[in-house]
Amino acid sequence: MRVVSGSAKGRPLKSVPGSGTRPTTDKVKEAIFSMIGPYFEGGAVLDLFAGTGGLGIEALSRGMERAVFVDMEPKSIETVRANLKLARLEAGAEVYRNDAGRALAAMEKRGRSFDLVFLDPPYRLKHGDELMQSMVDKGLLNKEAVIVLEHESGYKYPEEIPGFTCLRQAVYGDTTVSIYRYEAAGSEESGSDKEANDESAN
Repeated sequence: MRVVSGSAKGRPLKSVPGSGTRPTTDKVKEAIFSMIGPYFEGGAVLDLFAGTGGLGIEALSRGMERAVFVDMEPKSIETVRANLKLARLEAGAEVYRNDAGRALAAMEKRGRSFDLVFLDPPYRLKHGDELMQSMVDKGLLNKEAVIVLEHESGYKYPEEIPGFTCLRQAVYGDTTVSIYRYEAAGSEESGSDKEANDESAN
């Protein structure tokens, strides 16, 4: 694995030891960013099931200003920290060991909000849409935030999730990538992060 493009282009990334983590391949990573970017002018990204941290690191390399990485596994947390160091992107990153639900609750208390979210839960978990709704309820998504949901190709999430528009679904072997945009219908923008998001969206 490596950083595909941006300021850290070509820098190698470590894999998580063992066979419990399923990293996003460089081919799929390039396809994802060609659909959602490919580059950014600031903003905040959340990598909620970080694994190696490859997706969040790629977003930082391509212009995101801040990133939060969350994973339950100690080996994953160690790998994310090592990969941030390899990519020289530690300054814009926070890394936490926590489960997804508790992490979202903690970020709500801190008043955090995001422009881009990567959800790549273990394939046995089929609650990506529930996590998306939880992020809405907790005010964690800026207007027009993009959600990248990776899941096994044998499982199909609904194209219509309340508050979201499905922009694209693409199949790569046994992996499907579903991309949603948060519409924030009727909500009013507030806060510096949301203002910055409006500026960077153009």
